[in-house]
Amino acid sequence: MLADDEPLMRAGLRTVLEAGGAVEVVGQAEDGAAMLAAVDAHRPDVVLVDVQMPRVGGLEALRVLCARPDAPPAAVLTTFDLDDYVAEALRLGVQGFLLKDAEPDTLVRAVLDLAAGGAVLDPRITARLLPRLAAGSARPGPSRLADLTPREMQVLRGLAAGDSNAAIGERLGLAEATVKKYVSALLVKLGAENRVQAALLAQGWGLS
Repeated sequence: MLADDEPLMRAGLRTVLEAGGAVEVVGQAEDGAAMLAAVDAHRPDVVLVDVQMPRVGGLEALRVLCARPDAPPAAVLTTFDLDDYVAEALRLGVQGFLLKDAEPDTLVRAVLDLAAGGAVLDPRITARLLPRLAAGSARPGPSRLADLTPREMQVLRGLAAGDSNAAIGERLGLAEATVKKYVSALLVKLGAENRVQAALLAQGWGLS
């Protein structure tokens, strides 16, 4: 599902995403209100959202969408000059951040990773967001790594790579439910609100 107020951008994204046959665009929207309606109508596996749209903006719509217990994974489409919007989307709990100039293969892979339960973090966005995320922490970031067990470190590396709980579990020989418990413990120890924040911190510490 694509939400962007520029018809040419939506058309271009659809062409790129559907070119290989692995992704189908089931709906499009030109603003946040239309996005929420399209999500209800089409039940997409992934939603890509531009944060700057007229009438009902992307962040306002994401605030509603992310609060739903059955919300599909959402990723923000952004540009370099929208750091404040991206930071707010992170607080809302979106699972991905993508720049609009990303390579076609990167976009397709990102959608598939999101559908599988992973997180998608463009490293260029990570570099810009990490300082403000770390500034809100009570302790210096790397010192918190000493609190983690070896297994928690393995799980954190998986989060940094954007892996889903299922993928982490398969690699480590753990049940998905067990990985979920490790992730919950990591969020508490790292002072992160969600797995994407934890992944951002881990990437900033060079764990990806």
